[in-house]
Formats: sequence, structure tokens, C-alpha cells
Amino acid sequence: MVFDPNAPALAGSGVFGLSHGENDALVILLPVPWEATTSYGGGASDGPRAILEASAQVDLYDLDVDRPYLAGIHMLAESEEIIAKNGQAKSLARKVIEAGGVGRVVPRDAELEGALARVNALSDEVNQWVEAEVVRLLDAGKIVGVVGGDHSVPFGALCAVAARTSQFGVLHIDAHADTRDAYEGFEHSHASIMRNVLLRIPEVGKLVQIGIRDVCEQEVHFGAQMGSRIRTFTDRDIARQKHDGVPFSTLAREVVSALPPLVWVSFDIDGLDPRYCPHTGTPVPGGLDIHEVFAIVREAVRSDRQILGFDLCEVAPNPFQPEDEWDGNVGARVLYKLIAFTLASQGKSKLFD
Repeated sequence: MVFDPNAPALAGSGVFGLSHGENDALVILLPVPWEATTSYGGGASDGPRAILEASAQVDLYDLDVDRPYLAGIHMLAESEEIIAKNGQAKSLARKVIEAGGVGRVVPRDAELEGALARVNALSDEVNQWVEAEVVRLLDAGKIVGVVGGDHSVPFGALCAVAARTSQFGVLHIDAHADTRDAYEGFEHSHASIMRNVLLRIPEVGKLVQIGIRDVCEQEVHFGAQMGSRIRTFTDRDIARQKHDGVPFSTLAREVVSALPPLVWVSFDIDGLDPRYCPHTGTPVPGGLDIHEVFAIVREAVRSDRQILGFDLCEVAPNPFQPEDEWDGNVGARVLYKLIAFTLASQGKSKLFD
């Protein structure tokens, strides 16, 4: 059958209605259905499935990048091993979270300490699995996008990139700084991902954050300690400049100017205004418009930054209305744009003027 990019997606086809397999696709999407340490809203482990299901509704023609689908896009099947680990870790983590964290329990509770230790061990196993998968895919010449899951899941991918890239930066789109120290005792908490990256992956020379609007004092102090290694564009400051009449194109260029030539894009969907993905685990009022995020990433491509890969995390479907595909729909469209811009940045597709 001749593929028609203008036709509806066929039943049983792959992500975005495409029929590429792992061998003939340049872009491989690695789903990681993991959310062990989420302590507010849940559902991020269902994000990859929701995005996959909604992706059939995404038109393949893109107004920014010429026919990104031609490179081949394939999403791997979810790992049953990771699904099982997630179920085990969530159950154990819930006991710790409900107790307010191990450090707050007096006298010490051996059962809770054991639960915490096991969650940390399982989290480390997931990181190692992600790293091994990304190494395997990079060795095969693939462009990799990680689809979470909570925002802890890209750590292994960044380790894999660091093993072959001496210096690169991370463009971090998020409502939260994610630089807490082992939040609630969890060493690989979704709230600690960027602290772990900065302290454990020295090849990440620059972290550029945008959309940040929910931080604690510890994170402010940590950012100060990191000095120029972190550049944070808070939602407050962006809003003030916009209110003063500064065009967002100017702000986008300022954000991109802080990035090094090689970049990984780490996108927590709660960086967007919550109207886009209202069921994400920790929504915060305010945030970026979807077109503003695309403007920043597009400017990165226009400025000859090369996007090495990306992650998209914290998309969670509506737990009360399973037929509601809105969050997955938005996630799928963000995912397709990330793929498109990544391909353009690597010269695999053309960026339109």
C-alpha cells in the first residue's frame, strides 16, 4: 500500500499513524512509564500511552519544518519490566509520602526506611535501563526522544549523551526548578532531576531554564551556588517584560543566546499554561503559551544550535474521563514539533523561513 501523508491514520499503525519500524526510522521514541515519586497528582506513567493514542490525530504536514515524517519515526513498545517496577515503587513510595518523608518520622521507622531504600534502588535501576537503551539507540545512529513518565526519567538519557559529548547544555522548560535535594528522601525524585544532572553529569555545562514559577528557598540558594552554570528565566520576569511591551521574539533570542552549541531539550509539560495539560501532576497557574515554547526552540534551530535529543514528561490523561484525550492530544503535538525541530537542527529536514 502506498503511504498517503494526507489520509487518516490507519488502525493499528504506529505513532502519528506511521508504519516505520525501529530499523528504518531515524527518530526513535523511548517510552518510560514511570512515576514512582510523584506526591501530588498522578497519571504520568500513562502519558506515553495517551500520547501514542492521540498521535493519530496529528496532521503530518508541519508549518515550521519540511515533512519531518520522511525521516522515519517509531515509538518502542513500553517495557513490561519498567511497568512492573513502577507498580512496586509507587506502592512503597506512597507509604513514605504519606508519612511526610522518612526524615520526619520520630522515632525512626525501619519499615519506612526500607521502603525508601527500595524505591531509591528501583529508581536507579530505571536510570540504568534508560541509559542502556539510549546508548544502544545512539550507537545505531538514531535520534532519541524520551517520553515520560515523570520528570526523573531523562537522567539516564543525559548520562548516555554525556558519554559521547564533552560539553552540552540543557534547555529546561518547566514550572519548577527541579533542583531540590532528594525531595521527600527520594534520591531520584522528579523534583531533583536537574540538581542530579548538575552534580553528577559534569558534561552538562549549562542549564537554561524557562517558565519557572514555583521554587523553594533551597533551590534559590542552589542556583546561586551554581553561578553562571544555571541561567533561569522565571515566569515572573518574562511576564513583566511582556507587560512592558518587549516582543517575545526578543525574549526568545535572549533565552537561546544563553545556550551552548549543543543542546538537549527537557520539556516538563507543566511549563505550559495549565489550560494545555490540566491533568499534569503538579500544575501551576501562569506559564508559557505553546507558541512561545515553539518560538524558543525554533530560534535555537535558526541560531545553529544542534538539538542532540529531547524528553517530554509529565503528560497525564484525565483520570475521571478516560475518553478525554485533550492532554494526550497536546502532548502528541508538542512531541511532533520537538521531533521536527530536532531533525531540522541536525540538517535532516529543512526549516521554513
